[in-house]
Amino acid sequence: MPTEDANRGAPTMQTAVLPPQSAALRIHAGFARFVDKLQPLFALAVRLYVARVFFASGLVKLSNWNSTLALFENEYHVPLLPPHLAAYVGTGAEIVLPVLLALGIGTRFSAIALFLFNIVAAVSYPDLSDAGLKDHMLWGALILVTLVNGPGKYALDRWLERRPGA
Repeated sequence: MPTEDANRGAPTMQTAVLPPQSAALRIHAGFARFVDKLQPLFALAVRLYVARVFFASGLVKLSNWNSTLALFENEYHVPLLPPHLAAYVGTGAEIVLPVLLALGIGTRFSAIALFLFNIVAAVSYPDLSDAGLKDHMLWGALILVTLVNGPGKYALDRWLERRPGA
């Protein structure tokens, strides 16, 4: 409440003593601001981690194409696609989509495509272990984080959005 300064007649403010919960709220708000500043780095780290997993898998498939074709003919049972086509589409997806995701180009499109690819990969391999299924669930959850929250500010999508005339 304003009071009148006895010397000049001007109103002055009295400092209120804040209850302990107000200090806790200030600490919480400060921590939240700190975490918010880390969000772009976290978004980038998630994109790079997921991209590395899928890209590495694609490189393994490319390194021995005959084995890859054999796997798609005998092990992987991709619904609706013949084995050779599934091998080409799957390997292409594992090479192209992670690069787009890592760079943050068409990030949400890349994320939804990788999310669906991840589901097909998990469903198509009947001998997938419990640990392998947990890996696919983790990757799917991280992909959904990117899909829902976007790529963060360290992505080419953000740069392209800010260009004049974009």
